[in-house]
Amino acid sequence: MVATRELADELPDELPAEEVEAAKARAATLLLAFRHGNQLAFDTELDLLLAERTEREVVTLLVWIAAEAVRKAYAPGVADRVLRGLARRAPHDTAQVAVDEEAAGAALVLEAVAAGDIERVRGLVAGTADTTYLLGGLVQATAMMLPLLPEGEAEEIAAELHRRHGGRLPTPRARAAV
Repeated sequence: MVATRELADELPDELPAEEVEAAKARAATLLLAFRHGNQLAFDTELDLLLAERTEREVVTLLVWIAAEAVRKAYAPGVADRVLRGLARRAPHDTAQVAVDEEAAGAALVLEAVAAGDIERVRGLVAGTADTTYLLGGLVQATAMMLPLLPEGEAEEIAAELHRRHGGRLPTPRARAAV
C-alpha cells in the first residue's frame, strides 16, 4: 500500500527517533487495552495523550499499524472490501472498550475453586474469550479479601512475591518472631 509506505516514511521525519518509539509504545498500550477490554487502562492512556497533545502522532501510528495488519492479512482487493465493511459497521460510540462480561465471571471461578472442582475451573477459563476481564475480576476479588487476612499475612504475601520476582524486602515484623 502506498499510504502505508508514506506513513512509515513520513513519521520518522516528523518526530525524533525516541519520540517515535514512545508513540509506538503508547499506540501499543492503547491497542492492548482495547483488545483485552481494559476500559480503565484505555481511558487512562487516552487521557494522558489528550493532556500532552500527542494524540496526532499516536493516531498516525495506530493507522499505520492497522494498515500494515490489513496489508499482511488480505489481498489488495479483499483488504479494501474488509475496510469498507468495517467502516459501515463502526459503532456510533467508540469510547467504550468491548468486554465480554457475560462470559465466565470471577465469582464462578472462585466458587469452583472453593468447591475443589478443578475441571470446572479449567472449563471456565478455557471457555472465556476475554481472559483479561476474568483476571481483572480475580484481582478485584483478591483485593476485597485482603482486609480479611489475619494481621501480617498480607505483608508476608507481598514479601514472598518480592522475593520471587527479584526484589528483596525485609521480613515483616509479624513473622520475624516466628
